[in-house]
Amino acid sequence: MRVTHLFALASTAALLLALPAHAADKVRAGKAVGSQWVFTVLDVGVEEGIFAKYGIDVEISTMTGEARMQQALTAGSLDIGLAGSSGAALSAKGAPVVAIAVFLNAPANFSVVVLNDSPIKNVGDLKGKSLSGATTGGLPEWLVKHLAVTQGWGPDGIRSVSVGSPDASISAMRTHQVDGMMTGNTVGLRLEQEGVAHIVVHIGDYAKDYHSAFVFARKDFVAETPDVAKRYLQGMFATIAFIRANKEKSVAIAAKAMHLDPAILDRVYDIEHDAFSTDGHFDPKAVELVKQSFIDMGSLTEKPSNDQILTTKFVPVKF
Repeated sequence: MRVTHLFALASTAALLLALPAHAADKVRAGKAVGSQWVFTVLDVGVEEGIFAKYGIDVEISTMTGEARMQQALTAGSLDIGLAGSSGAALSAKGAPVVAIAVFLNAPANFSVVVLNDSPIKNVGDLKGKSLSGATTGGLPEWLVKHLAVTQGWGPDGIRSVSVGSPDASISAMRTHQVDGMMTGNTVGLRLEQEGVAHIVVHIGDYAKDYHSAFVFARKDFVAETPDVAKRYLQGMFATIAFIRANKEKSVAIAAKAMHLDPAILDRVYDIEHDAFSTDGHFDPKAVELVKQSFIDMGSLTEKPSNDQILTTKFVPVKF
């Protein structure tokens, strides 16, 4: 009888071991662009198995700008999107998307880049000049206006020209259609390595009390699967903690994901990593500046209420 009992227990144990493990919950997450190092938080989290520890299987998509990102979220082809905070104005207009956490504080990932033979040597030389950016109404355009305001020149003290992709901006600068670019550090340092251009102003120094990027999510995704949203954020902010503590590994993964020289990303890391939010919380002062940016850009005529654009249900993130 004892042998039979032991055999039954052994059989049951073998059966349990043979059963498949519970599948991780898939989250379709998107980067607004592929040319910004900060968005490789997704690649690092996947490669290091950090999202998996929280039962999340991240499917990464790379978009061609903030507008495309918001369209993909609205259309339901993405669950989560990492993008500039300027996109939150669409939520106030009725888009079924909400900010669930802060991704980046100061816009340390942006800079003003000029040709090596440019007469522009410092921020004071930008008065009356033109800078190209990606899209009308996006974060780069607001950064141009905000930079001009900080210098006392008014929002039109520097002219913003929307030309599309980084390649289009580079072409416009090289052909002197514009005086410089408002672009990512990655682009600026790559051009510097090529001997073409260099960074003249680091924008993070001029918008320190600002949330430059949010983690956006579809409202139905948050409402129907709040536990998945919570675990996604835990994985993401655990990844940010890993990145801040592991420069060499993080740069290596980013270099592979972006197909860039690790030497460039080594420098980008030093400039940008402190801009990551460590727990996703919304700072009231920074949120008010984000709302003001909607008015400055003409996206809205008055500031929206917080619940129109964000939820604090998931922050601060504890992992």
